Amino acid sequence: MLNQKQLIDKVKNYNKFLNPKTLIKAYDFALLAHKNQKRDSGDPYLTHPVAVADILSDLKLDSATIATGLLHDTIEDTKTTYSTVEKEFGKEVADLVEGVTKISELEGKVIQNSKAENIRKLILATSKDIRVLLVKLADRLHNMRTINAIKNDDKAERIARETMEIYAPLADRMGMNRIRDELEDLSFDVLNPDARKLIKDRLDTIKENNLINFKSVSDEFNNLLSTNDINSKIYGREKT
Repeated sequence: MLNQKQLIDKVKNYNKFLNPKTLIKAYDFALLAHKNQKRDSGDPYLTHPVAVADILSDLKLDSATIATGLLHDTIEDTKTTYSTVEKEFGKEVADLVEGVTKISELEGKVIQNSKAENIRKLILATSKDIRVLLVKLADRLHNMRTINAIKNDDKAERIARETMEIYAPLADRMGMNRIRDELEDLSFDVLNPDARKLIKDRLDTIKENNLINFKSVSDEFNNLLSTNDINSKIYGREKT
């Protein structure tokens, strides 16, 4: 888990004009609000909002969004109110935290009896600020990364299916391909681990041969382009 200084230093790497006051305050506020709470893994609950803030800093987002990542569960899971967040951090952050809370409340009320596409539309309609969705996706990504700590198989499967049908497509719609791929892969591992292992083993088996083929084809292209005085570089990537 990142400590307060590490998180601020990370944000400063891409935002040299950062005023760290808000992030310091949000970190301390979350620490106090969640001090008696634990995750399913037994870890202090603070590890989750800090991990969400860390993911958001990987996306190089603004300090209000990262503060929201630190505070995103305070209204839902503690005695903190919207008014308290607004008083301490201003209306912008309070509205973002409330937006994330509303999406979480939607999950419990409508997901079981609704089509995934309708829920996605409802989430999009509810989120007036795109940053709300970014925080929610970061929240879901960390929850999926730690889903093995959930001992109730039915609950884990419900979360994984919800992720596959709702949040991975939302990430795709927002052009966040890396997050979409990771959400899908983590969900697949819960929903059908045998099929995933079969595919993974097959990919590992053919990987070396694919690299040889890629080098052969790219060398041929490079020679052809060089012959015609065209400077080039050819890149390849392994499909998930």
